[in-house]
Amino acid sequence: MTSEDLPVSAADGSLLHRAGRFAGWAARTGVSLGRRLPGVDNATESLRLVERQVFSTLRKRLDEVDDPYVVALSAASSGGEPAGQLVVTPEPLRAAMKELLDRSVTFDRDRAREYLYATVLRQLTPDEARILSVLSNGSPAYPAVDVVARGERILLRNASTVGSTAGVTLLDEVPSYLTRLAGLGLIDITAAEAALSSQYEILATDELVRAASATAKRVRLVRHTVRVSRFGTRFWAVCDPEVRTRVL
Repeated sequence: MTSEDLPVSAADGSLLHRAGRFAGWAARTGVSLGRRLPGVDNATESLRLVERQVFSTLRKRLDEVDDPYVVALSAASSGGEPAGQLVVTPEPLRAAMKELLDRSVTFDRDRAREYLYATVLRQLTPDEARILSVLSNGSPAYPAVDVVARGERILLRNASTVGSTAGVTLLDEVPSYLTRLAGLGLIDITAAEAALSSQYEILATDELVRAASATAKRVRLVRHTVRVSRFGTRFWAVCDPEVRTRVL
């Protein structure tokens, strides 16, 4: 059922909800919702046009966050120079570093932050996005364990129940997801918390944990806690598709 099929009050509510969501995106991308689009009288159709405009602008802004290495290679293959460059060294890696250094001079704080967040966003998998969403909007902390053999040999790192809660597709990759998210600075993996004691017991029966434990004679489970980091909170505030108003 579309908004046109709903009763007037329901359609208005749906329209207002969508308008509120896209108003946030529009504010971030410079698209104005404060004026009527020329030649469009129907409010629903006007909103649809704005949605398309916002998505187009967002895609363009993300596309502008070019990989400096790709920029350097493209310039070398075409015999030209990356935009804003005066000299490009022949080696792509050196040229890529020069591209980044030049951008560091021209970017203001807002543009530098946008570039940082866009670069991080491009590295996330869909499953990792689901995990970050749960950590940002759901329970503040989840249990995690390392399976450690004698001699401190780690058999499994960062097994956690957060993946099943998030509904990820590849449950057996949750340890890798958490390791990557921690590497990006989006989550913190800290010491165990007594409040999660029952959840640690449940996690000990997890298939991955049991399989790893079976590969050695004497193992122990080292408990940790997984939560969104301060940087992850700021990142999610900007990227949250529900577009809530937050202070960065």
